[in-house]
Amino acid sequence: MKLIEMNQAAARGLKDQNLTALLPLGAVEVHGDHLPIGTDLFLAQALTDKLEEKMGKENALVLPALPYGQVWSLREAPGSVNISNEILSGMIAQIGKSLEKAGIRRMAIVNTHVGNGDAMKMASRMLYDTSDIKVYLFTYPGAEEVIPKVCESPMPHKGYFHACEIETSYMLYLCPEWVDQSKAICQYPDFPEDFDYTPTPWTDFMATAVLGDAVSATKEKGEAIIERVVERMCEILGKEAIR
Repeated sequence: MKLIEMNQAAARGLKDQNLTALLPLGAVEVHGDHLPIGTDLFLAQALTDKLEEKMGKENALVLPALPYGQVWSLREAPGSVNISNEILSGMIAQIGKSLEKAGIRRMAIVNTHVGNGDAMKMASRMLYDTSDIKVYLFTYPGAEEVIPKVCESPMPHKGYFHACEIETSYMLYLCPEWVDQSKAICQYPDFPEDFDYTPTPWTDFMATAVLGDAVSATKEKGEAIIERVVERMCEILGKEAIR
């Protein structure tokens, strides 16, 4: 069920339903020319809908998505919108406290932007210390099991990829109407020698925000990975979350 579609009388009954709140968390960030700036937001919303379907609408309370995220690496690229970790973590914590007042005891953050990780962790620790709501942090759990089996292109970096075979495959499966595969590129930029040891904006070494081979992306690869991700989230949330 969707929180924003409920009336006040229905909201009063939330405390009696043993629901898990699902918060889609994205970002507003450039993703090359084949994907839209809203890629992370579209993926967060679509992935959360998949999770709600798997859990059963009677078990999940879907919150409005948070569109903005921490986009430090690409903040200089026109179109990107960067929110600080402090602001983002504070917003997430306040959402959790509001849910607690409504009688919700579990919240799962369905995040599709790796840059949000620090803020998510900060918010979850704030809620752990100041509330009784339990928070789960999900950024494609289980994907690492499937990616090596279905993806063909090498990773551009041991810790980073972006708008590449993986993420474009997610979009081709979940949001194909937003993909212009005719504009997909394969790009393996030269990382600065000290990239792993000092903060380095991605705009310093690439003009188009693609890390990896977007040309190799397919809907089938995205489906294989995403279905495992949804299954894994349900496993973590517990058997009671699975219909």
